[in-house]
Amino acid sequence: MTSDATLTPRTPSPAAVGATEILGRYRAVRAATERIAAPLAPEDCVVQTMADVSPTKWHLAHVSWFFETFVLEPHLAAYRPLDSRYAYLFNSYYVQAGERHCRDRRGYISRPTLEEIYAYRAHVDEGISELLEGASEGPLTVCAPLIEIGLHHEQQHQELMLTDIKHVFSVNPLRPAYRDGPVDPSPPARTVAWVPFEGGLYEIGHQGDGFAYDNETPRHRHYLEPFLLADRLVTNGEYLAFMEDGGYERAELWLSEGFATAQERSWSEPFYWEERDGRWWLFSLGGMRELEEHEPLCHVSYFEADAFARWAGARLPTEEEWEVAARDLPVSGNTFETGRLHPMGAAGAGPAGGQGDDQGPRQLYGDVWEWTRSQYSPYPGYSPLPGALGEYNGKFMCNQFVLRGGSCVTSASHIRPTYRNFFVPDATWQFMGFRLARDGG
Repeated sequence: MTSDATLTPRTPSPAAVGATEILGRYRAVRAATERIAAPLAPEDCVVQTMADVSPTKWHLAHVSWFFETFVLEPHLAAYRPLDSRYAYLFNSYYVQAGERHCRDRRGYISRPTLEEIYAYRAHVDEGISELLEGASEGPLTVCAPLIEIGLHHEQQHQELMLTDIKHVFSVNPLRPAYRDGPVDPSPPARTVAWVPFEGGLYEIGHQGDGFAYDNETPRHRHYLEPFLLADRLVTNGEYLAFMEDGGYERAELWLSEGFATAQERSWSEPFYWEERDGRWWLFSLGGMRELEEHEPLCHVSYFEADAFARWAGARLPTEEEWEVAARDLPVSGNTFETGRLHPMGAAGAGPAGGQGDDQGPRQLYGDVWEWTRSQYSPYPGYSPLPGALGEYNGKFMCNQFVLRGGSCVTSASHIRPTYRNFFVPDATWQFMGFRLARDGG
């Protein structure tokens, strides 16, 4: 006979409730990674086409190494690595975490096989499940923030997987498509409207509940002069006009290093653009498609964005201006969740690309990462995380520029108004575009 004690429902402990929620999110993020890789053949997953591109197989393994190294090995006594050699193969740049394989030679790693990498992921997943299912409140308090940063780290690599496979397929003479089916055309772009913002002292940076990287902190005061921000992103058609006006040959429009780079590399159009019989085409995750003038411009460097802004009689916004414009708008738009995986024009969209009131800036989230004119530097009072995790952001604060807003391959649950992406000024393979700004109110 069943006792009354068995029949009486028990209230789960806070640790149990928290562990269940964390484990659910963990499994959802991990499953999304594998869905991204699912359309690929094993042969697709081992190719490295340049130093900035990592093979899909390496991404799948590296994010698992992250959980193994920073969560399981320090906090699950019973955990044993599936293969101790993986620590060397799949560390990226964490010097304090040990030796690592050369970044530009990740394509040499034919073994372990893709099947073995999936076995590695399953092994790490079992360890995380064991850790969370047996965690009391004290250990959970320590592990939960580490797992959370690991999940956001994996979402970054989901974006990189799509970015990198696009490059891999683009250099294949067959120009294969990652996704099937046409992408709906963008509506005609309307004339740019300039949205005024008042000058004054603003609070910048993350504060309060919710996840943020250390480079988004501490919250601090920053004075802004009055400024105007374009209500939409620069389009392909507008950039085509810049090209037709000799934009790539006019040294007066370019920063010195930018013009030298463009000349050295024979830049004459954005990355992935190709002219055929007098018509422009571009490569997308759906393969080659004819250029649509109304789509947001994508895959341009900071140097190209800066030159266009000067040609247009404007400038790029600072990251603080962008954050002030975005801070009260919902995080919605053409992000990874839409499944489009390609930028979309803004006509008819409300703020941030959503529906509703059509006043104010649009497309602030999704479509393309937006170059700002701000150098990637520490905020006043910034302190990196202790230990190897402190290498995540802080050590890159040199010779890079900040981008804001996410792209069409960024998850909406991964982006926020204070998020600071950063790249060197000649980078183009990422989903990068920009909007214009002007002084005055």
